[in-house]
Amino acid sequence: MDSTVVHPSDDVLVALRDIKKGETIKHVYGELTMIEAVERGHKAALRDINQGEQILKYGFPIGTATSTIPKGAWIHTHNVKTTLDGTLTYTYEPEQAAATKEPAENEWTFKGYERENGEVGIRNEIWIINTVGCINKTAELVAKLGNAEGYQNIDGVYNFPHPFGCSQLGDDLKSTQALLASLVHHPNAAGVLVLGLGCENNYIDLFKEALGPYNEKRIKFLAVQEAGDELEEALDLLSEIAKVVKNDKRTEVPLSKLKVGLKCGGSDGFSGITANPLVGAFSDQLIGVGGSTVLTEVPEMFGAETILMNRASSEDVFDSIVDMVNGFKDYFIRHNQVVYENPSPGNKKGGITTLEEKSLGCVQKGGFAPVADVVPYGGRVKKQGLTLVQGPGNDLVSVTALAASGAQIVLFTTGRGTPFGGPVPTVKVSTNTGLAERKKNWIDFNAGGLVEGKSMNDLANDLFHYVLRLASGEETTLNEQNGFKEIALFKDGVIL
Repeated sequence: MDSTVVHPSDDVLVALRDIKKGETIKHVYGELTMIEAVERGHKAALRDINQGEQILKYGFPIGTATSTIPKGAWIHTHNVKTTLDGTLTYTYEPEQAAATKEPAENEWTFKGYERENGEVGIRNEIWIINTVGCINKTAELVAKLGNAEGYQNIDGVYNFPHPFGCSQLGDDLKSTQALLASLVHHPNAAGVLVLGLGCENNYIDLFKEALGPYNEKRIKFLAVQEAGDELEEALDLLSEIAKVVKNDKRTEVPLSKLKVGLKCGGSDGFSGITANPLVGAFSDQLIGVGGSTVLTEVPEMFGAETILMNRASSEDVFDSIVDMVNGFKDYFIRHNQVVYENPSPGNKKGGITTLEEKSLGCVQKGGFAPVADVVPYGGRVKKQGLTLVQGPGNDLVSVTALAASGAQIVLFTTGRGTPFGGPVPTVKVSTNTGLAERKKNWIDFNAGGLVEGKSMNDLANDLFHYVLRLASGEETTLNEQNGFKEIALFKDGVIL
C-alpha cells in the first residue's frame, strides 16, 4: 500500500511511504497524482480546498486551510491552522457506545498476587517511596543495597526519585501527596518503605493522613534525620518487609482485576492509523471480558473531547468530563499559554499538523466503550470499564498518573520511539515496522503490520494474549529488563 484514507468523508490521504512529485498513486477511492512530494506519514489533498474551508480527517475537522490547496498538494502546518480556542459550553448528546458483555464467572483469568484490599498485583516488588526530593540518592542507595540482599520471591527493590515534597503549599502539596499515596497503595508493590527527611512540608505524619489505612507489616516508615545510621535502619525495615512478601504466591484471578493504562507519546502520522486504533480494539476487548482501561492526557483530548463526552455512561459522568476538559484549558489560560499549540516538533515532523488531528488520533486508544468514570490526578480507578484520569500529555507525568490510578500495565504507543518506562510494565507499541526493527531495545509490540496486510482482529488478539502473559509473569517488558522505571509529578503551584 502507498497510502490510506481513514474515513470516506476525508479530504486527505496519508502517505504510507515517501511519495515523489508527479507520482500517481492508488487509494481506496481512486487515484491521485501528486503535485508535490509528500513524506511518509504526511497528508495530501484529495480535492481542491479553498482558503478558509475545513479539512476533514477521521471524518472530523482537523483545521482550516490558510490558503488555497490544490488537489495532490502537501497539507501541513504551512497551509493549515487550528480552529480551536478557549473553553467551550457543551451539551450532553449521548450516543450508543459499543456494547460490552457480562463475562461468565472465571471465563478469563490471569495469575496474579491477591492483596488484602481486593486488588491484584502482577509483580511482587518492594518499592521505596520518598516523601521529598532531598533524599533521592539515599533512596537509590537503599534500593541498591536491598537488591544485593537477594530477598526471596521478590521481583526487585525499586526507588523512584522526584524533586518535590518540600516548599510546596496548598493544593500543590496535596496533589503530590495524593500521587505518592496512590503509588504506596499500588498492588504491584508487595511492600513499601516510605523514606522521609524530617523537615519537609510533606513530613511523614502528614503524609500518613493522605495515605489513609495501611498494612503495618508491608508498609514501613523511616525519617532519616532521626536515624542513627539511616542505611542500616532502612535495610532492617526492608528485611522485615521481605519476610512477609516471600510468602506471596500467584493464583488464578478473574480478568476483572486487571487495569491497563493507555498512553501515546512521540506520535506520528501513523499513530491514528495503526497503534492507537489497535490499542482501542484491545481496550474494547479487555472491557468486554470484565477488565478495565484508563485514559489520560487531557490536553490531547482537545478537539476530540465530544467523542468521549457523548459516550459518558451518565449525565454526571458527562459533567465531570466537561469540568476536566475546561479545567485544563483554564490551566493553560491562567499561565498565559496558547491552549491549542500542542503538537511537538517531533509530532509535526512525523506528519501531525494540528491539535485536532493529534487528539482525534489520540482518543482512539479508548476504543468505543462507554466512559464509566472520571477521577482526579492522583485518584484511583473505582469502576469497571473505561476511566478518564485528569493529567497532562507529558509522557513521564501521564504514565505516572496512570500507574497511580491502579493500572498494573501501561500500553504506550509511539511512532518515533522512547526508552522511558514507568513504575509498572510499560509496553511500547510501535506505529510502524521500521521503528520496531530499528529500536529493538525499546519496542515490545509492533502495530505496523496493520498497513502490511495483517487484520485488526488478528493483531488485537495477539496484543490481548501478550498482555495476559505479562500480567501472569510469563513475560517482561523491555523497560523492566533494562531497569527503566521512573516517575514524574505534576507541578502547579508556588515554590517557597
